[in-house]
Amino acid sequence: MSSNSLPGAPRRVGRQGRTPGMCASVRGGAERCRLDVLGDDEDARLFTGPRGGRISTAVLRDATHWDEVVMALGYEHLRRHDLRHTGLTWMADAGVPLHVLRKIAGHGSLITTQRYLHPDAQSVTDAGDALSAHLTAKRSPNGPQRRVV
Repeated sequence: MSSNSLPGAPRRVGRQGRTPGMCASVRGGAERCRLDVLGDDEDARLFTGPRGGRISTAVLRDATHWDEVVMALGYEHLRRHDLRHTGLTWMADAGVPLHVLRKIAGHGSLITTQRYLHPDAQSVTDAGDALSAHLTAKRSPNGPQRRVV
């Protein structure tokens, strides 16, 4: 079991569901809540829809009053799915490797994960500055040397 998922949480992939990782600040409380509410039933869900099943996108939209909130904030164009892009981009900016992001997102391909990442202008500028620093760094006058091991 991964150190960042709940004990006893089902491990599924694809449309059947999956167990996402959790940051340390959330994990402890979720573990305690799961044990308090669900006991030893490893197949039970911590969060359920109104009839005890999965939380559908419609239930989530209604429960969070998504449409009303984004309208009030002036972000009518914002979709909940956009938050996946934002979260993955922030994790990439924090240095999380691409192959780990792929696993977190539940993607089958690194190419799909890359489509979710949207570097900001500062990140692009920083990359250019890093390249410039590399190209202007002092080098051996004889060019690259082969190391003998």
